[in-house]
Amino acid sequence: MNVPRRIGVLTSGGDCAGLNAVIRAVTDAATLRGWQVLGVLDGSVGLFEQPRRYVELNPDALDGPAFRSGGTLLGTVSSGDPFRFPMPDGSLADRSAEFTAGVRELGIDALVVIGGDGSMRIMSRLCAQAGLPMLGIPKTIDNDVPGTDTAVGFATAVGVVSDALDRLLPTAASHHRVIVVETMGRDAGHIALHGGIAGGADLIVLPELGFEMEAIIAHLHEVFARGRRHALLVVAEGAARAPAAAQRPPYESIGGWLARQIEAQSGVQARCTVLGHLQRGGPPSAEDRLLASAFGVHAVELLAQQQHDRVVVQRGGRIDDVPLATATCGPRRVSADDPLLGVAAGLGISFGTRRTLRS
Repeated sequence: MNVPRRIGVLTSGGDCAGLNAVIRAVTDAATLRGWQVLGVLDGSVGLFEQPRRYVELNPDALDGPAFRSGGTLLGTVSSGDPFRFPMPDGSLADRSAEFTAGVRELGIDALVVIGGDGSMRIMSRLCAQAGLPMLGIPKTIDNDVPGTDTAVGFATAVGVVSDALDRLLPTAASHHRVIVVETMGRDAGHIALHGGIAGGADLIVLPELGFEMEAIIAHLHEVFARGRRHALLVVAEGAARAPAAAQRPPYESIGGWLARQIEAQSGVQARCTVLGHLQRGGPPSAEDRLLASAFGVHAVELLAQQQHDRVVVQRGGRIDDVPLATATCGPRRVSADDPLLGVAAGLGISFGTRRTLRS
């Protein structure tokens, strides 16, 4: 690989806060080296279609409101495997050769992919087939990318959960209710764990632990026995696949189902708030802007050193990088040695289970 002169950057997978801050950092760092930066629109789809869809990026266009905004100015896709791409007639087509043709037509020397473990895994296959050097930057509110302590977008999402609990507490206290807050996270409970602790939850239900209704009800009775007449419970969406939720109707959210079960079994009014896409939107927090800036600069430095097929990560408070294979073997779930589990237990927060965490 020679030092690139024209690089591409794209976002792939679900949106989150901080994506534009990454794009800005990559653009600034690359243009300072005299490189040209092309922003590919709507993920890999921008390279499939004719004419190729892209914009030339420059620092002046990214340093104002764009840098501070949520979402991605380049657009993104979170469905449609390029190797089995759904076509209008219902068939599936391998469009990887079109990706290669697009890369060559635009003269892209290397590609920076901002994505989660799944989207980076797919993009790494496309780039390998095209002979295109790739650098990955992890972004996901789920924080489930292996090899990194955190990803762009996670801190902002945790702040949304904490803020929601702050806003829901007065209602719970005023009406003597249990309020259940359902978070995203797919099969990982990182958002629920971090947001639940930061927001002062009484119970946190994680996919990694599962739950028992008897344990949840018992802990609520303990809270009420101390004289408090309200409680907050945070549940990660992945807990819907726990054995205890086997009787949940498929159309009902795990948060709504838990609220209904709590009310039926405890006699206390319970309500549910599903945060959903609120966790993805809004301006990125200062923490996410810092992380995005550091990740983008490091990615360009790696390309300048003629390194590729790596993912930029944060480990132990330092910016580092790992092989693509390390970061695309996920998802990374809450581990048995996660120190926040001990923090939660030390605060008297229940996980709604009598069992130990599965490794």
